[in-house]
Amino acid sequence: MSVDKTAIRNAATVIVLRDRESDPHILMGQRGAKAAFMPNKFVFPGGAVDAADADIPLATQMPDLCRERLCEQAEAALVHPLGVAAVRELWEETGLILGQPGSWDMPPPEDWVSFAATGHLPSAHALQFVFRAITPPGRPRRFDARFFLLDADEIASDPDDFSHACDELSHLQWIPMKKAREFDLPFITEVVLAEVEARLHDRQPPETVPFFRNDDETSMFLQLKGRMPDWRED
Repeated sequence: MSVDKTAIRNAATVIVLRDRESDPHILMGQRGAKAAFMPNKFVFPGGAVDAADADIPLATQMPDLCRERLCEQAEAALVHPLGVAAVRELWEETGLILGQPGSWDMPPPEDWVSFAATGHLPSAHALQFVFRAITPPGRPRRFDARFFLLDADEIASDPDDFSHACDELSHLQWIPMKKAREFDLPFITEVVLAEVEARLHDRQPPETVPFFRNDDETSMFLQLKGRMPDWRED
């Protein structure tokens, strides 16, 4: 079945944070020059939810508070596939494992064969839902992206080993937080960075989650669980 790439697709993005207390770094890579969406930009690993993600079991679930926030202004059935997509995209684009040792009780789908071969089951307990943004109209691809913060200590593999990554992102690297804005970043990535910086010393899932909502008429910042001070850009 073909995918309508002009429609808004649900997506999961993973912000991996390392040495948050002493010398915070974030994991980013550069999109290709010929990419239809955000060419040449430095971004966090992530991508669209696949239909098959709903059928992949998770060894552990996201924190209850994060699951509650994900259900706001969205279908509850999306919570599970978003967590699965986050683990899958992290593996595909960086080769890093977010999982627990274990054997699959089902033949892994094609997209998961290499992950399963590492001897791990995907797990989502370490993912914290911290931001949501919808791509503005007029872009060649549009996503309803949920951003998940992940502490690098939760990664089950060597955080410096990107040898299993696909070639979608180049120049994968741990970037010092204070130098990240020197790179060519999308606007929304800069906004998310500010949110992450504010959470460096808070390891608990956020009570409220910023939502940058773009529809065909307006753009506005909202809060999932409460509203931020009004401002909108027509």
